[in-house]
Amino acid sequence: MLRISYNKLWKMLIDKNMNKQDLKKISGVSSASIAKLGKGENITTDVLLRICTALDCDISDIMEIIRVK
Repeated sequence: MLRISYNKLWKMLIDKNMNKQDLKKISGVSSASIAKLGKGENITTDVLLRICTALDCDISDIMEIIRVK
């Protein structure tokens, strides 16, 4: 089974000395969407694009597909 992991996003935030609240402020993403990201749940591509725009990165920089056993 495959699933999406946002671990790359959390690592990027750490590298940029940012937290989830900072991400929320600069991207305009809702608290609910940030919570979904934290739980690895599905979110819209609009949210992903807003995050990529705010962090000046590509979508592959913030998420990856991982195999779950």
